[in-house]
Amino acid sequence: MFDSVPLMPHAVCWRADQRLIWVMAVTNAITFISYVSICATLLFLARKTRAAASRDWGYFAVGFALFIVACGSTHLMEVVTTWVPWFWIDATVNALTAVLSAWVAFMLIRRAGAIHFGINDYASRLLNTEKEKRQMLDSLLAAQKLEEWSRMSAAVSHEIANPLEAIQNLLYLVRSTDGVSDEIVQLTQTASDEADRVLTISRSTLSFFRQGTQPEVTDLLVAAEGVHFLIDAALHRREISFERQSSGDTKVEALPGEPRQVLLNLVRNAYEATTRPGAKVSVTLTGAENGVEIIVEDQGSGIDAMILPKLFQFGVSSKGENGNGMGLWAVKQILNRHGGNIRVYSEVSKGTRFILWWPRRFLAPREII
Repeated sequence: MFDSVPLMPHAVCWRADQRLIWVMAVTNAITFISYVSICATLLFLARKTRAAASRDWGYFAVGFALFIVACGSTHLMEVVTTWVPWFWIDATVNALTAVLSAWVAFMLIRRAGAIHFGINDYASRLLNTEKEKRQMLDSLLAAQKLEEWSRMSAAVSHEIANPLEAIQNLLYLVRSTDGVSDEIVQLTQTASDEADRVLTISRSTLSFFRQGTQPEVTDLLVAAEGVHFLIDAALHRREISFERQSSGDTKVEALPGEPRQVLLNLVRNAYEATTRPGAKVSVTLTGAENGVEIIVEDQGSGIDAMILPKLFQFGVSSKGENGNGMGLWAVKQILNRHGGNIRVYSEVSKGTRFILWWPRRFLAPREII
């Protein structure tokens, strides 16, 4: 009975309401065009990324694009069947869409784990890329500063060496002159020794770039005593006391002059950060089986928490405009070269503690920037 009933277009079912007909026709047409555009974009991306993406993902993208255009075709048939009752064609399109929908759903569920991993992996790689970019920029800046310092130190060392050698020659002539008193001889000898020390310090500025000396046994306690002698006058002017304690064997293998350079940098920073009269700067050395622990502590202003993580980077200073950012970097370089390490603990307005580990034996050098 029902086979004899002719199929009617949607326009008849909608009682020929022109507003309703055109709203349905226009919206379905726009949806179809949008789906076709999405399909074309997916096919374009699949073609352009085939060298980077796997073949399986390419097939998935093409299948998803066909699913999208099939969905759009159902909307196109809604426009056609508004006026023409081609419902079997509409049903065929819907059947094709159903097959593609089931295939895409199955593939999506199958790949859910891979998609989850891929998204998280991409986010992680993106974060690491930004971090590596910042590190690369920091390293580039440090390398530029290091190159400038290398050239400057070579020039300064050369300019200092020439007049000091002339002064040493003059002192030798004075000391060798007939009739010179023993007191004058002693004074000129002391002055000559101090000139030798200045020459050693100026040449050691190049030691980070050209290493040619051999390690020798050095007593860190003697180095600490030498540092105390050098800064004693400055400590008295600031009314700061210096305390030195030691226990166990404090002898280590080290490159000449470098233990004193490390201690001088740290102790000088300590008393410069200590402005309160009556405060204390202390150096504690504890000998162990494999090395010596050194603690340099002050009761000064402390170091800002924002600076602490990058304190040993080249060009970073806790002194603001009053620092050049090379002292602690040099300390880190020397300790690294000897196979040691350094830690820092600081509290603003209460003080700072540097804890160093100096190995008993000189280890293979490493490079840290």
